[in-house]
Amino acid sequence: MNEHPTYVLRPQPLHAVLAHRDTPDVKVITGVRRCGKSTVMGMLADELGSQGVPASNIFYKRFDAFDLPLNYGAADLYAELTATSEALDANFPWYVLLDEIQDVDGWEQVVRRLHTRPHTDVYLTGSNAHLLSSDLSTYLTGRYVEINVYPLSFVEYLTFLDALDERARVTPSPRKSLDELLADYLLYGGMPGLFGLAERTPRAIESELRGIYESILYKDVAQRFGIRDLDGLDRLARFAFMNAGSLFSTRSVANALRSGGRTTSETAVANMLRALGRAFLLYPVEQEGIQGKEILRPQRKYYPVDLGFLGLASAFSGRNLGARLECAVALELLRRGWRITVGTGPACEIDFVAKDPSTSERLYVQVSASIGDERTRERELRPLERLTDSFPRMLITLDRYAEQTTPEGIRVVHAASWLRGDQS
Repeated sequence: MNEHPTYVLRPQPLHAVLAHRDTPDVKVITGVRRCGKSTVMGMLADELGSQGVPASNIFYKRFDAFDLPLNYGAADLYAELTATSEALDANFPWYVLLDEIQDVDGWEQVVRRLHTRPHTDVYLTGSNAHLLSSDLSTYLTGRYVEINVYPLSFVEYLTFLDALDERARVTPSPRKSLDELLADYLLYGGMPGLFGLAERTPRAIESELRGIYESILYKDVAQRFGIRDLDGLDRLARFAFMNAGSLFSTRSVANALRSGGRTTSETAVANMLRALGRAFLLYPVEQEGIQGKEILRPQRKYYPVDLGFLGLASAFSGRNLGARLECAVALELLRRGWRITVGTGPACEIDFVAKDPSTSERLYVQVSASIGDERTRERELRPLERLTDSFPRMLITLDRYAEQTTPEGIRVVHAASWLRGDQS
């Protein structure tokens, strides 16, 4: 295994990929730039080898590697694959792992041919939505599965910290408490690159996150979707970060930007928000009626893919603790496979209505940084108490001593416990 800290094993995304192993679908591993997709692909190659698949049957190629010819194209890839296929062990499938494939002109045609080849299992990664907005979606309609990789969860964050301490042979003294570690996570986020820094100082973290953010914004959003108003795009992204957890419409965003001296339209805002979402920098969450009633003019919430970007937009001031906790919960629900919406009813709102896409199961989740004040506690619990179905209801808070189950069956859980999986 590579000794670099970012190669700490990440079982959750690896298991998500392995769940589709040896199925006829092309596995498309997507996610924001620098979130660890290449690491997951490397883990997959190692796992296949450890399970007895001969090296001859694992074709693993990174297309952002330094030693790759600058003019490497589809014909080169096809020739390399053809030569490799002549030495396959017929007792095993052929596993083809193509990392950052979008950088190869004409790659879609190669993947289409691979998909028609018997006993061939194909895996792709890409840093942006180009994979599924290209001709591949036309070639493989209904014949691919998308597996999204996210930045580090809180569990992975703790694992990476432990690995970093072990490799440096340094134990922090005194070691931070779980609450202090969660506070750091909510402020700086979980981009794996932060663990490759020589020193994890606030200035170094800010510089690393800014570099990642600008790379995503300009390469995966502006260049990919032809957006010329770079300043407007940056302002919109930072506006969305700073307003994470707030419902708004494209009209309200356009008005807010215009009030700040920007000349923009609702259409331009909608297009830029869509591009930010397709580059996985933002995750939109739609609004729906709690009791199945349609909402006129529904709005949306937007959550940054990593808490570090919210911190970057606020100069790591530590403000907006409630919004940062809500963002962490939203991302964790998505990691765990839930589909989430914002539940809206008469004079009330439930932060997340989480639905299992394979069953009819639901989970209602309310998030509040603190419920120490009785009025705040009542306000947060009231929407959950009004529900009439029997699905689980939960309030997640940073108040450690608030954990209990109310007479109405609502579980109040501590955020660190829930994020670690101690409370499902």
